[in-house]
Amino acid sequence: MGKKYNAEAKKVEERMYSLKEGCALAKDLHYAKFDGSIDLAIRLGVDPKHSDQMVRSSVLLPHGTGKKVRILVFAKGEKEKEALDAGADYVGVDDILEKINSGWLEFDRVIATPDLMGVVGRLGRVLGPRGLMPNPKTGSVTFDIAKTVGEIKKGKVEYRVEKAGIVHVSIGRVSFTADQLYENALAVFDSLVRQKPAAAKGTYIRRVVISPTMGPGVTIDESTLRPVKTAA
Repeated sequence: MGKKYNAEAKKVEERMYSLKEGCALAKDLHYAKFDGSIDLAIRLGVDPKHSDQMVRSSVLLPHGTGKKVRILVFAKGEKEKEALDAGADYVGVDDILEKINSGWLEFDRVIATPDLMGVVGRLGRVLGPRGLMPNPKTGSVTFDIAKTVGEIKKGKVEYRVEKAGIVHVSIGRVSFTADQLYENALAVFDSLVRQKPAAAKGTYIRRVVISPTMGPGVTIDESTLRPVKTAA
């Protein structure tokens, strides 16, 4: 690790932090000059090799991601107009397929109407490995185009457990307040708990680390992943 990283790492004590503490500290640990992201790495007690233990969904972050998202929509007819009116960046079918097959990938999220998934499926080898393939579980295969585009623009993010049983989710930028990051993180954890597979046994959330794009991670105490209840 470089000198800057090591200097920031000295600020992290050898203990677990509450989620609120971690959100505030992660901001302070970012040493780059650009407005980097703040990310969560969550190890789950699941084995993604088994289909009944796959965890994949999406969640609308209360304060968004702080990042401009380029949205591609596969739609035609009235749904094409609906997508454009909702603010989608690219809309089409055949012309989009041709561009992607030619190497074009200048988009961050993909939505498709159900009737076009047979066509979009041809792009599985390109979109799948990049986590861009539309999927009903994340709400990206839908006829409700306007609502879906609007939610993504507001900060709806997708997540999927990786082979090692880890979920990576960005919860905002360094420029966010600690409270905004905290509330976004709570939304992610609430969604993850709702998606717990029935086949998952034992401890579900095993380890949580929050970190800036450029900087060390902070281990979070799992017992603090719920909103603090205040007395009436």
